[in-house]
Amino acid sequence: MTQPASALMQRFRGFLPVVVDVETGGFNAQTDALLEIAAVPLGLDAAGLLQPGTVHSFHVQPFAGANIEAAALAVNGINPHHPLRPALPEAEALRRIFGEIRAKMRETGCHRAILVGHNAHFDLGFLNAAVARSGVKRNPFHPFSCFDTVTLGGVAYGQTVLRRAALLAGLAFDQTSAHSAGYDAQQTAELFCRVVNAFRGVYEQNILDSENAVIADEDDQAG
Repeated sequence: MTQPASALMQRFRGFLPVVVDVETGGFNAQTDALLEIAAVPLGLDAAGLLQPGTVHSFHVQPFAGANIEAAALAVNGINPHHPLRPALPEAEALRRIFGEIRAKMRETGCHRAILVGHNAHFDLGFLNAAVARSGVKRNPFHPFSCFDTVTLGGVAYGQTVLRRAALLAGLAFDQTSAHSAGYDAQQTAELFCRVVNAFRGVYEQNILDSENAVIADEDDQAG
């Protein structure tokens, strides 16, 4: 069972939080290849707790003329030219992910997606650059706003490294699986949900205080 769809829409002011992780051929979103992308839309369970949804993950073909740094491949372990690598063109990978996100938006009544990431502006930069290159329409994401688990991990646990923050949040973390877009997106989603759920009481009290303030103001105006 899940909470009513409208509850998620209300929780983030109409935004659907979607965790995104990318693996790339370098740090420059304009020149370096996008090699993997994963997205995890979030939802609410029957108790009103935020939880990760399905992981949508794709290998991506380097765009024509893309730069790929050897140092980047040494970290993520990707062989972009392996004959058995099931990679999609950027446009197709984006269309599939955007289709899943738009379906979740319709289900929840959210009017736009907001990217959640670990060093979120890095992922958002590569996402936006791929959208611009491929000409894919109807990008559901806000173009510049995002939620960053680096900040949230620092606030909640005093740690900004994903693995360290995840461990302090009580999550298991397999270092050998790290730097895979699907795995890192799943771990980032779990971490984000842990932090948001820890603040549930504060959020609900603030909503109650806001509602009481509105009622008091209306009473004052009526009197």
